[in-house]
Order: sequence, then structure tokens, then C-alpha cells
Amino acid sequence: MGSEPKRGIGRRAVLIGGGAAVAGTALLARDEIRRAWWRLPGTRKKRVEGELDHPGAQWTAAARANWRRADRPDDFTIDRVVIHVVQGSFPTALKVFKNPGHGAATHYVVRKDGHIAQMIRELDVAFHAGDRDMNERSIGIEHEGYVHRAKDFTEAMYASSARLTAGICGRYGIPLDREHIIGHVEVPGTDHTDPGPHWDWDRYMKLVRAASREPAPAKA
Repeated sequence: MGSEPKRGIGRRAVLIGGGAAVAGTALLARDEIRRAWWRLPGTRKKRVEGELDHPGAQWTAAARANWRRADRPDDFTIDRVVIHVVQGSFPTALKVFKNPGHGAATHYVVRKDGHIAQMIRELDVAFHAGDRDMNERSIGIEHEGYVHRAKDFTEAMYASSARLTAGICGRYGIPLDREHIIGHVEVPGTDHTDPGPHWDWDRYMKLVRAASREPAPAKA
């Protein structure tokens, strides 16, 4: 996690396929320009410091080294929610995600009592999944606790996290299923095991679907 390889348009893409390849390359080039225009010197996207995507969350910013500015879903489609367990406490999660040397952070952290901290805007790419493609396409939600302790996953945590996930899925049209709402362990190539065997996926998905039928809370 942390540093990510640069993307570009290879010479081979231009040479293979004649006119079709050239046209495809032009489209790719336009896409890269569309994604990167606001990174040009003197260009800054409008941001509101501390603005929340999830009403009722506490804003506490992750270190700038642990995420990348973006303009999702305009530049990268958001189609996954990744569930994490921190292997520690809520304060521990906030502390490490504020550490620029950590190289990783999630968009949200959920406490046992259901309180939620937002650390990165949803439009930006958090370094949380250990995979560049998954980082670009997903929202990461960290949960206080340990994977080997079922008691850490409280009723309040499940309910609050489920409402958060339902809201994310509603905003971006993400299907409410286990293909699109996944655990960190399910990210290709990962060596993580969270959320672990005690995370009750059946219970969680029922809560997410129920929350999706509730009226959306108004932003503060």
C-alpha cells in the first residue's frame, strides 16, 4: 500500500490494430486528460474542508500521504465497499491513519458503540485495500476490534456500519450483494484475513438491505 505505479498508454497499443487501435488510444488519452486536468499547476478542485459524505460522522483527517486526490465517480467508478477490522481500538485506528509513515488509511472507522469517523472524502482514493485497482474503485470501512473476538462486533457497530454501507451503495448504485460488499480478505492478492471468521455476513447483509429501504438522512 502507499505508493502506486504510474499508468500510461503503451507504444504497443498504438501499433496493434491499425485505425481501431489509434481510435482506442485517442479515447484512452482523452480519459487520462479528463482525470488529470485539475492536477495541472495553478488548478485546484473546489473542496470544503471537513465536509462529510455520511451525515452524523465525525471528521478527522487522515495523513495526506495515506490517500490520493481524485474526482470519483467522474474519474474512477465506485463499485465496491471493503470491510476491514483494525486489530485494535478506535483511537488506535485514528492514530495510525493520521501517521504519514503508515502508508494506508480507510475512508471511515466505526467504533463499537456505532460512532463513525470519516477520515477521507469518498471522491478521493484511500490506500486501504493493498491493490491499486481496488483502491480506485472502492470505499474502505474500518471497524474497531480484533478478528478473533466475536464480542467486539456489537449490535450497535453492525447497525451503524450497515447504514453507512447502505448509504454508500445508494449514492453510487452499488448492488447490495457479496460480490460488491466484500471483506479485505477477499481482495485479490491480499495477505490480510479481516474481517475474520466471526464477522456475521448474513446478519450484516440483512441489516444493509433493511437500511437501504429507510429514508436517507439529510446532510448537516
